[in-house]
Amino acid sequence: MTDTAYQIRLARRYAAERRFRAYGLIALVLTSVFLLYLLVDIVAKGWPAFIEHRATIDVTLDAAQIDKANPATADYTVMVKDAWRDQFPEMSSRSQKKQLAALLSQDTAEDLRERVIANPALVGQTVKAEILLSDDADLYFKGLSQEADTSLLEKVADKIDISRHFSWRLFSNGDSREPELAGLRGAIAGSLLTVFVAIALGLPLGIAAAIYLEEFAPKNRWTDLIEVNINNLAAVPSIIFGLLGLAMFLNLFGMPRSAPLVGGLVLALLVLPTIIIAARAAVKAVPPSIKEAALGVGASHQQAVFHHVLPLAVPGILTGAILGLARAFGETAPLLMIGMVAFIADVPKSLTDAATVLPVQIYLWSDLPEIGFQSKTAAAIMVLITILFFLNGIAIYLRKKFERRW
Repeated sequence: MTDTAYQIRLARRYAAERRFRAYGLIALVLTSVFLLYLLVDIVAKGWPAFIEHRATIDVTLDAAQIDKANPATADYTVMVKDAWRDQFPEMSSRSQKKQLAALLSQDTAEDLRERVIANPALVGQTVKAEILLSDDADLYFKGLSQEADTSLLEKVADKIDISRHFSWRLFSNGDSREPELAGLRGAIAGSLLTVFVAIALGLPLGIAAAIYLEEFAPKNRWTDLIEVNINNLAAVPSIIFGLLGLAMFLNLFGMPRSAPLVGGLVLALLVLPTIIIAARAAVKAVPPSIKEAALGVGASHQQAVFHHVLPLAVPGILTGAILGLARAFGETAPLLMIGMVAFIADVPKSLTDAATVLPVQIYLWSDLPEIGFQSKTAAAIMVLITILFFLNGIAIYLRKKFERRW
């Protein structure tokens, strides 16, 4: 081969390498752009859900309508609506009063009720109360509504002090048909209970199965078949586990529908292969010399595994468990199959109460036509992504902190 031909071939190889690097850089840039656009779009749509608007008006707490011994029984909604109409004496017709009442949330007097219950001495006084506005009025003041009665809301803005507040209701309320009152507390509580059951069952079973298969099981065609099936189960679509849960836990065993207990059992089956594979990889990563040294000084096989190999494999096992937890936290399809898709306004207090979870709540809100629920959907996605980032961050931290290089 002449020097010229060699130089040409060398130049072609270098050119191919440069093209490969360019393709990789382009793919990385495109991926980053799409991911950034997605995050920016979610935040832009979801941020308004973290803000609510309230109107500050004077409300007379009529002593004739409130029993000081039991102030919770009074009808504060009537008092608030009367005070609200008094702010607009020129709007006296029935239709105008109806329009005014539509600007207030259905739960508009709840904050005032709690305030009076906490301080019964307010009965008989006129107090300044912050009244939650309805979804249509709230969207107008956020600049998002195109269907609101602009003239009426402009009049309200001129006469009433309208203030912006962080919407703690998003985290303190359960689900609601009214966008301004809908919150994530029930879904978050349901997710925590469901994932607790999944990890409480899946983690010990997964670790025990991994240790047995890696250290104690005889190497024959039966264990080979089990290992192949575990690897296959890790790739099975999650909805199949939902069908399995529907057939077994609901139809066969008659367990309560929509309960975190059933959801946790289904998710435990879902994450079990992932935990087993991660735990086996962590045990296998421990150098054989560790176990051999323990056996050499008189330890039994069981002692060598549980006293020496397993402690060194714990960081990898924890990382796999947390990644499995993150997957369980974000699953929707298997939980839809067992009925965790119903409208649940109450916060679950036990493992057998009817509940929903955060991904399913996102699915439910995304299907509603109101503009307010579109913002709530994006806000719920932000909360879910934050939780998943937090869980993955814990996994990275544990891997970095306890990782040992051999």
